[in-house]
Amino acid sequence: MSLVLALLLQVGPDPTTGAIAGEPDELVNRPPRAAASIEAPLDPVSEWLRGCLEQVVADPARAHAQAQIRRGETFGEQRVIANHCLGVAATELGLWDDARAAFLAARDETPPHETRTRARFGAMAGNAALAGGDAASALLLLTAAEADARAAASASLEALAALDRGRALVAMDRPEEALAALRDATRLAPTSGEAWLLEATLLRRMERLDEAQTAIERAVELAPMDGEVGLEAGVIAVLSGREDAARESWESVIATQPDSLAAQTARDYLAQLPSPVDNGPEEEPQQ
Repeated sequence: MSLVLALLLQVGPDPTTGAIAGEPDELVNRPPRAAASIEAPLDPVSEWLRGCLEQVVADPARAHAQAQIRRGETFGEQRVIANHCLGVAATELGLWDDARAAFLAARDETPPHETRTRARFGAMAGNAALAGGDAASALLLLTAAEADARAAASASLEALAALDRGRALVAMDRPEEALAALRDATRLAPTSGEAWLLEATLLRRMERLDEAQTAIERAVELAPMDGEVGLEAGVIAVLSGREDAARESWESVIATQPDSLAAQTARDYLAQLPSPVDNGPEEEPQQ
């Protein structure tokens, strides 16, 4: 491996530091989870909720204002629905404190026995806190969401909350606990390519490359067209001394999604690899 690439990719055991340019950072700087990825609670055919969510797509600022008005005029289930749309609109606008407050209010105003709905809102609130940089609050919210999901016997929701709890623990410099959380996620949702990707990324950053390779192989099986998976597979390969495998992974990212950010990153990595026909001596570190 060339010295330049080694310096670009190698990290120490601390998975929250070492923000070296070009290094994948799926664990911390991952895009916030879309609120729509956690299925809508209560009555999915509610005309008002449907209209508000459609307005979020067309004009999130207007939807945000409408939801605030609706929240002040209603109570009970209708107020919960208003907070739901308010949180989604705030998420779209990047107003993470507003989103967290709205989802948290929706959770707290949902009856205690409706644990599945409470788990959804708790996971949304935790994700918003994480996106806003408040990992400690996110950890508390996501732990509570997991408990509600377990009470509701919803493995999928529990897995989502565990995955984001792992990311919060990484941000708090608690890698071993983070790994346990991510392994909870892969156990609960064994077909989640995202969960296996994040587990592989953390293991790689902890310098446990054999385990990282096993996890990334599973992610590749589940999400072969995911550019982030291809990038991480290449990083693990090159750090393990398998430059040909790294080249193949990165070239596949470029071939399948040539205009993506992942493809540009892959090109940057490939530029650091020695040419396949270059048999010259490896670059020596400068004294």
